[in-house]
Amino acid sequence: MEEGSSPEELEESTKDESVEVEATSKTEPLTLNLEGGDWGYPTPYAHYARGPGIYKMKLIFDSMMETGEEGLIPFLAEKWDIEDSGRSYTFYIRKGVQWHDGEALSAEDIKFSFDYYKEYPPVMDDLARSKKDYIEEINVIDKYTLNIKIKSPDATLLERFGTARIIPKHIWEKVEDPLKFQGPEAVIGSGPYKLADYSKEQGAYKFEAFRDYWGYKPAAATLRFIPVSDPILAFENADIDIVAITPDILSKYQEDPSYKIVESPAFWGYRILLNMEARPELKEKALRQAIAYGIDRDELIDKVARGAAKIASPGFLPIEHSFYNDNIKKYDFNLEKSRSLLDGKEYEFSLLTGNSNAEVRIAELIKLNFEKIGIKLRITSLDMKSRDAAIKSGEYELVLNGHGLWGTDPDKLRIFYNSEFQETPGYLNEEIDALSNEQLVCTYPQKRKEIIFELQEVIAEEIPMLTLYNTSGFTVYRPEKYDGWTHVFNHHEITHNKISYLIME
Repeated sequence: MEEGSSPEELEESTKDESVEVEATSKTEPLTLNLEGGDWGYPTPYAHYARGPGIYKMKLIFDSMMETGEEGLIPFLAEKWDIEDSGRSYTFYIRKGVQWHDGEALSAEDIKFSFDYYKEYPPVMDDLARSKKDYIEEINVIDKYTLNIKIKSPDATLLERFGTARIIPKHIWEKVEDPLKFQGPEAVIGSGPYKLADYSKEQGAYKFEAFRDYWGYKPAAATLRFIPVSDPILAFENADIDIVAITPDILSKYQEDPSYKIVESPAFWGYRILLNMEARPELKEKALRQAIAYGIDRDELIDKVARGAAKIASPGFLPIEHSFYNDNIKKYDFNLEKSRSLLDGKEYEFSLLTGNSNAEVRIAELIKLNFEKIGIKLRITSLDMKSRDAAIKSGEYELVLNGHGLWGTDPDKLRIFYNSEFQETPGYLNEEIDALSNEQLVCTYPQKRKEIIFELQEVIAEEIPMLTLYNTSGFTVYRPEKYDGWTHVFNHHEITHNKISYLIME
């Protein structure tokens, strides 16, 4: 927070804006309690770059579109037109939208947000994901109409334009250091909830419904994210209202009609990144394929995920993804095949991992099998933030990373495998680069799908990184308390999307 601002001052600045929202079959205002943890201050610049941090920020800040159950749905933009062969986007902004401080939102705020993000990239910088300046100009046609002209067609731009978080010009135009801007004004958005309290030390957040929200009614009067040491026990004690569970305790809740269970799509998973700059021998495809055959993914799913997972595709896109290609090279566990590809050579690598029980166990199981084919692993575990920082700086040889967003637009393949982005340092494949760039500018859906299918085939053959498995866990909650939890089309976690906290009528 800004110097001189306390959580109490923040709560005082927002408490008069709370609104009573009734729970189903109850007359008391609904408070939803969820598992806490510190995921940063929820501005576009200060939240942590993982799901729990991202969606807390999105509760405060709206965008022109939001992710829905079947696809993108209109939010701040009522409608849009795409013209000039995909080179012109016109957005029609809703009238009557207010910021949390009562000021009116207009097309000027949209333009300002895009311009500001270009100068000061936020944590989730979807607008700059291509690493190129594709916007030719942005023009405010009138108070509620905005036109964006681009230099060349791009199949991903509508989603990127639509889901960029909009910030108020009248506040942020004075801010020259957005990372340090963390006072009450920094969390004034146009979203359905306002931040009422935040404790970094406790990992606690409190959000209150915005009574003048423009659209869908907030489902709860208050959202509380509270620290818990044992989430299952906290759920049993009704301290929190929803919790992720493992298959071994599933039957306990299935047999009780007071609970409802939801299975998550397998859009969260583990992969091992290979640093070919640090270890040039990893540029040999035979070595990478030998490593891939030497991983027993069924064992990982059985012993670590407790059966609640699916083997990840070597082409990256998960089985439940609409662009998934099943007709690609597979790497079933085969130590003999690994030994044959290694041809008597032996190697030793360091494997960096997070310090969670699951990640350490994955690393240990992989190490045991690698020893059987002549590959030694030195395992180092760090806390998640330190491990993520090491990935960003390239300070690793092999690194195990688990994350979500596997179900998002298949342009993810370009971000992960194109040499321009160096997700795999030192790796270059001209065919992958060409195909991933081609799909980006293809605005014909069926043709783009064909390109992405071919791209997955090449990726699976090349195996520049090692996909392990995608989790398909379960979530349990009490529908009598609240029954609005909803999955969106591209994400695994029902608590990580805005529409779960809105009455979508």
